[in-house]
Amino acid sequence: MTRYRIQHWRNRAQSFYSDLSPDISDWLFDPSSLTARLIKHCSGEFSVRVLSEGYSHPRLSEHKTLGMKNRETALIREVHLLCDDHPVVYARTVIPISTLVGPQKRLLHLGEKPLGAVLFSDKSMRRGEVQIARLKPEQVKLNSNTKSKIWGRRSVFRLNDKPLLVSEYFLPDLFV
Repeated sequence: MTRYRIQHWRNRAQSFYSDLSPDISDWLFDPSSLTARLIKHCSGEFSVRVLSEGYSHPRLSEHKTLGMKNRETALIREVHLLCDDHPVVYARTVIPISTLVGPQKRLLHLGEKPLGAVLFSDKSMRRGEVQIARLKPEQVKLNSNTKSKIWGRRSVFRLNDKPLLVSEYFLPDLFV
């Protein structure tokens, strides 16, 4: 399982990073479906590669952000979103067990289907505020020797008022 350790998540008003370029800012704060945008962006085929999926305890910041009860477990799904078989986004989704009831049970069987396609087609979907963070290159375990900064964003989505947290990290191959 790939581990990304984030130090500080900031909302847009707190985002005073001097090295946040307009190009990456546009990706970070885009309110539309990342899946749909990547499909348009990719010169060839868009796909999803599941890295891991299973029940576990979320990280402390995820736990707090979702307002989960103490020691509550969640379904945690980690994927790469690929353009022409190159990872361009690493995504981590945390879905509390309490969310996985009723119509949201369909989230248990996504397989290689992009989560964004499910979220943005659900009329009950509401998206919370976007928070961003910057990772150090050594925090990202890819098969490359990148020196680029890795930017990430996360949002709490609600389906029928039930929360899930989606974190997306924009990898260097997105910008080549």
